[in-house]
Amino acid sequence: MIGASAAAPAATFASRTALAIEVPIVGQLFATPFERWLGTLALLVGVLAGSWAIRQVGRWLRSQYDPRGSLLEAVQAALIVALSAGAIVAVLVIWGASAEATAITEVLDPDSTTVVRGLVSLFLFVGAWGATVFAKRVIGLVFEEHDAFSRHQQEVTYHVFQVVLYLLAILVGLAVWGIDASDILLGAGFLSVVLGLAARQTLSSVLAGFVLLFGRPFDIGDWVSIDDREGVVTDVSVFNTEIRTFSDEYVTIPNDVVTSTGLINRSRRGRLRVDVEIGVDYDDDVERARELATGTVRELDREEIRTRPQPRTVLTGFGDSAVVLEVRFWIDDPTARRRWAAQTAVVAAVKDAFEREGITIPFPQRTLGGREGLQIQSETPRPTPDEDPDR
Repeated sequence: MIGASAAAPAATFASRTALAIEVPIVGQLFATPFERWLGTLALLVGVLAGSWAIRQVGRWLRSQYDPRGSLLEAVQAALIVALSAGAIVAVLVIWGASAEATAITEVLDPDSTTVVRGLVSLFLFVGAWGATVFAKRVIGLVFEEHDAFSRHQQEVTYHVFQVVLYLLAILVGLAVWGIDASDILLGAGFLSVVLGLAARQTLSSVLAGFVLLFGRPFDIGDWVSIDDREGVVTDVSVFNTEIRTFSDEYVTIPNDVVTSTGLINRSRRGRLRVDVEIGVDYDDDVERARELATGTVRELDREEIRTRPQPRTVLTGFGDSAVVLEVRFWIDDPTARRRWAAQTAVVAAVKDAFEREGITIPFPQRTLGGREGLQIQSETPRPTPDEDPDR
């Protein structure tokens, strides 16, 4: 009974479609194969032109009213799909393809139950999509009012809401089609284990990505050093962290590598200590050289160099040719450009000050010497038994 009731509407729909296609006026307009090919070509050009016009209008509307353009893109896609569907129907009409139209309707089998289920499923996913758009706007407004949250945390919160909403839509959709979700979950248990073993590296990166997004060891724009790579963080996703090196190279590092290796964040506290080593000749007054280096750095008028903590100079050891001094100073808003600018200024200023005061920065040198009166004695070989005259 169910099959008969489902087949009857399908046959009726097919017969109506066939009657609609065999329109006398259309048959008069496209009587010859040349006219039909010409009409088909005109439809193709019309679909391409219409799609281009829809995209251009959508681009203009997005620039004027909706910079993100999520809703406009959905409307554009729906219009292009509708235009393509209309073109398919027009092609069937032009070529009088009633048999093909009947076959299509039989495959689709549009009985009332299937149509209702399909429409409900469509509305569920459209509603889930609209709810995610609304949730994104609300989350954006809430996070903008609280500086304690970063953009990474805002993105991950939105994605969590997005996954939850779509999962709810899928579960309700399965119920609409009469499918028990527990059967699918039980059947997918073994498959999930296999996929988990095969994609353990990806899953590890995903878990590490959530740790990074919620733990906030760095933010976008921070100057970091990860796995011997140094640069500025440009993006953090659930899977990877992207940094731009100072050679303008973009490096993508898996999140599990980021969490398992040493991470240095030079921008975290808003200041950075820079160390500059200077060698002073052993014959010079080291204490005077230390005071001179410290005073020179403190008198530098550079916006990068902080006055608190104050610069200072310490003795770090004995070098091959000099006593090693280390000038330590701090810079604000640390970036590679500011560090190199401040370091260059300090080196130049200290060198000029040492030259004015007669303090020598020695070149690397080696001294070769030996002991006086060292003699090399050669041992006289002992005679063999055959050569011994006393034997």
